[in-house]
Amino acid sequence: MIFMTKVVITAAGKGTRLLPFTKDMPKEMMPIFSEKSAGEKIVIPLLQYIFEQLYDMNFRDYCFIVRKEKRAIQKHFKIQKSYIKNIPNNYKKIMNEFYKKLTNSKLVWINQPKPLGFGHAVKQAEKFVGKEDFIVHAGDAVILSKYKHPVLRLMEVSKKNPDAKAILLCKKVQNSKRYGVPDVKKLSNNLYLVKEVEEKPNKPKSKFGIMPLYYFKPEIFASLKNIKPGKGGEYQLTDAIQDLITKKQKVLTIILNQFEEEIDVGTVETFKHSQEITFRKA
Repeated sequence: MIFMTKVVITAAGKGTRLLPFTKDMPKEMMPIFSEKSAGEKIVIPLLQYIFEQLYDMNFRDYCFIVRKEKRAIQKHFKIQKSYIKNIPNNYKKIMNEFYKKLTNSKLVWINQPKPLGFGHAVKQAEKFVGKEDFIVHAGDAVILSKYKHPVLRLMEVSKKNPDAKAILLCKKVQNSKRYGVPDVKKLSNNLYLVKEVEEKPNKPKSKFGIMPLYYFKPEIFASLKNIKPGKGGEYQLTDAIQDLITKKQKVLTIILNQFEEEIDVGTVETFKHSQEITFRKA
C-alpha cells in the first residue's frame, strides 16, 4: 500500500553548533552508518537515511524545505547517471537503488529565505500541502525502531481520532532546555491529551519533550500565521500548536517506546552518539 499522505522535511537550519563543518555543508548531510549488505557498513547522509526510511514505509510525496545557499542537499538528491559510471560495481548498485527510489517519488524543493525557525520553515509548505493531512519530519533527527515505526503509529492515532488537529511524538527527557514540553493528561496506555505546550520552559510541566516528528491537519497553517517570534526570536512550531489548543482544538501525543531510539546530529555530543549507535546497529 502506497501512502498518499504528504511529507514535509525541514532542512534549512543554520547548524551553528557544528561549525566549522556546517559553513558549507548542511547539518542534515552529516554522516551516519547504515548497512549495505549482511554485516557490511556504509556511510550515508542522515537526510538520505530519513528519505529512504520513509520510502520503505511507502511514502512517495515529499517537500524539502531548504536554504538556497546550501545546495549540497539538492545536488545529492539529483540523479546523476554520469557519476556512477566510474565507481565500483557494488557502489553502483547502492546508488542505483537510491536513484530508483528518487525516480518513484515526487520531490518538491522550497526555499526558506531566512532561517527564522522551525515554525517558519513548516509554514513555507502550505501550498504544497493544500487541504491535506501531512507529516512533518525534521531533517537532523531520525527514529530507529525495531517494530512499528512512530510515523505509522501517528497515522493510526489520526485514523482513530479524526477530530485531532495535531498528533505529537514525545519522549522522557531529563533536561528540557532543548525541547518543547507538553502538559498532558493520560487517555490510554500510550496516548495522551495535550493540554498545553511551551518551548524550552524554565519550569517544565511534564517529564516529556516534544520530538521533531508530527502529524498535522492543515489547520496548523492558520495557527502558524497567528504567532509572533518566540524563543530565540524565531517562529516556533510549539507556539502554533499552543494556538490550536487555545482555539479548543484537540492535540494528542504518543510516547517513544523502549524499542525506539532517537538519532540526532544537532550538536557535537549528539552527533558522536548518533555515529556510535548507527555503527553498532548497522
